[in-house]
Amino acid sequence: MTNSMGLAWPLAIAAALAVPQAVAAKEEVKAPELVRCEAPIGSVALVEGDQAGWSNWGLGSPRSLIAALALESGCFTVDNPADATPAQFLVTLIAGSQEEVDKGMELAKGAATEALVRSGAAGSVLRGVPMGGAVLGMFGGLGGKKKTYAAGLRVVSPANGLTVAAGQGVVRRSSISFAGGGWASGAANAAGYGASKDGQMLTEAFVIAFNALVAQRQLMEGAAEPAAAAAAPAGASVAVDTVMRAAATREGAVVRNLRVGTSLTPTGRREGLFVEVKDSFGTTGWVSVEDLR
Repeated sequence: MTNSMGLAWPLAIAAALAVPQAVAAKEEVKAPELVRCEAPIGSVALVEGDQAGWSNWGLGSPRSLIAALALESGCFTVDNPADATPAQFLVTLIAGSQEEVDKGMELAKGAATEALVRSGAAGSVLRGVPMGGAVLGMFGGLGGKKKTYAAGLRVVSPANGLTVAAGQGVVRRSSISFAGGGWASGAANAAGYGASKDGQMLTEAFVIAFNALVAQRQLMEGAAEPAAAAAAPAGASVAVDTVMRAAATREGAVVRNLRVGTSLTPTGRREGLFVEVKDSFGTTGWVSVEDLR
């Protein structure tokens, strides 16, 4: 990865995460229109993150909602688990209050904020993101007690476990019309969200987050293809406190705990979200690529 690309990722991620806070600060909010693409950016596998706030509103998984947005927009194709070809990107879905989603996006946001403050050349990257010019100083939150619906999407390259792009949507007042059987009602109904006010508000938050991801198209197109996983990196380190498991599943037995910064060596084996790694003591097990950098 070049230095320019390494800087560009966190800059654009910062802009995308800041957008919903800037929009929500205004009394009059224009209803977001779903972004459209002439050609797909790539294929995505959709996974639920640990912050499954949709259950707080009696809602199910938003995977069908995001799949509907991906197909309707033409910006992504959705991975077929029965297909032997791996997805180019893993997209993690989270939702909840603004504070909860902020915490879930903290790694991407932290790297982005530091890059923005230290860089004097942010403008060329931020111009591709809606309201990107108003980014600085917007990471502090809005405060207040009004109920918020927040959604976050994080794109990870399965080739190296790096976060490629991230988008966040925050909604305090509904602005999308779900009447008439248009794209919005179709996406909401795909996940069973269309029949409730909570579902409609969360749908709008996910639309904002989705649009923010697509604004970072150039960064995703510059990410490594999943085929590059065959040439595993010489080393990786743990990004968040996690565990090494005996099998490539979240239900696998725990082999050992892993602290942030622990160095690991990938063996080259991969199953879904998990890669097999070896620690400095020779212990081998499986770790999610979302927990590595």
